[in-house]
Amino acid sequence: MSSIHTWEKVDAYITDRLVQQDSVLEQVLASNKRAELPAIDVAPNQGKLLNLYAQMIGAKRILEIGTLGGYSTIWMARALPTDGQLITLELEPFHAQVAQENINLAQLAEKVEIRVGDALEQLAKLEEEGAAAFDLIFIDADKPNNPNYLQWALRFSHPGTVIIGDNVIRDGEVINKNSTDPRVQGVRTFYDLLSEEPRVTATAIQTVGVKGYDGFVLGLVNS
Repeated sequence: MSSIHTWEKVDAYITDRLVQQDSVLEQVLASNKRAELPAIDVAPNQGKLLNLYAQMIGAKRILEIGTLGGYSTIWMARALPTDGQLITLELEPFHAQVAQENINLAQLAEKVEIRVGDALEQLAKLEEEGAAAFDLIFIDADKPNNPNYLQWALRFSHPGTVIIGDNVIRDGEVINKNSTDPRVQGVRTFYDLLSEEPRVTATAIQTVGVKGYDGFVLGLVNS
């Protein structure tokens, strides 16, 4: 049995045992597939992990950078209290349209706001509007801009904010300093900034599963 096949079967086992069947989320993934969105949503067990993080910190305000079809958005928004809010940023109008339909299906439209356009421009607009700090920030967009997204995340943080960055191992290529892949170099600079940033305590975890070999960064803002 190959390693990849084993990873997939273990993910299926975990999901079967610990992630309850959910017709809404299944419909969301089916909608994303019909719309031919890239199949890069988080896995179900990873979605539940995001939900648990939000619950553990009692998040009332969540910022997501990178919506795609709204699958991870829904997982996190479900953890919000009645008066909670999630703002998610998506570059592609068609992706945002699919995500809005999925969010409506999940009956979360009152808690979730999708902002369409370049994420850096949307973040600047949020600052101009005087947006309050967020309790949880999930960075899952174009990797070359990860360093910029981290800087913005810090501007929208308070002591206790949790910052999560996805896809930070990239099949192990993150250790290749000579990589010509701008995604790899973006992630490497992301690590460099975190290692030098006194306001954040962070670590990273390697993951394997249906999404292959990757991982995520988890950071806690302490000042």
